[in-house]
Amino acid sequence: MPDVDTVRSWQGATMVDRDGDRVGTIESIYVDDQSGEPEWALVNTGLFGTRSTFVPIAQATSSGDQVQVPYQKQLIKDAPRMDPDGHLSEAEEQQLWRHYGLDYGTTAGYDDRDVAAAGYADAGRAATYDRDDTVGRDVSGPTTDDAMTRSEEELQVGTTARERGRVRLRKYVTTEQEQVTVPVQREEVRVEREPITDANLDAATSGPAISEEEHEVTLREEEPVVEKRVVPRERVRLDTETVTDERQVSEEIRKEQVEVEGNQDRLRDDQRP
Repeated sequence: MPDVDTVRSWQGATMVDRDGDRVGTIESIYVDDQSGEPEWALVNTGLFGTRSTFVPIAQATSSGDQVQVPYQKQLIKDAPRMDPDGHLSEAEEQQLWRHYGLDYGTTAGYDDRDVAAAGYADAGRAATYDRDDTVGRDVSGPTTDDAMTRSEEELQVGTTARERGRVRLRKYVTTEQEQVTVPVQREEVRVEREPITDANLDAATSGPAISEEEHEVTLREEEPVVEKRVVPRERVRLDTETVTDERQVSEEIRKEQVEVEGNQDRLRDDQRP
């Protein structure tokens, strides 16, 4: 069973099930009223931490920022919902023990039947914990034979999608000053004088010999006229494309090693490692 100081550091850690699947975040630790030993972990298992579930931690192990328990994720999620008010009543504890297939009050001494009912892949693995009738400390069965199983952890790396940012396409109006050169025309007065000739003599002498007269000419000119019209220029839209990068992921893994102790000179050749 993990000691109190170790378990105290588990608050805020990620709990994973027996297969390494994420269960949730450990919110708090509950200890036994009489022994003071850590007994339960309250884990946020719901979406966005909306549900809290009690999980036995007698067989829990920690690695880095993860705490692993020997139960399936679905078994944990289906556990009876208790009010996390800082204390579990005896009736609540009994209900939880029954759900996990354990005998009430046997925090450490799980027998093979109890652990197998709780969904543990290898009942003997849990049975080796704090049992006096165990022959060895192997994980291959409730009692060991003349062989032991060497196991090791392996990394299972996948990907999960998350939001990395947002891009908004926004249209707004700006004002610019534009200059355009426009040719304009205007009329100006020009005085023309011509001598009297036989060709214009009659027109020149058709009026009085001496008189006062006025002649008026209307002058015209062009001025720029500005009109504006809206012209569509282009269509703009947002689209996404997938870019593949490579990232290095590192994590500690545990491996079991087997070594031979004793006088190796007495071993036959087929027994030497």
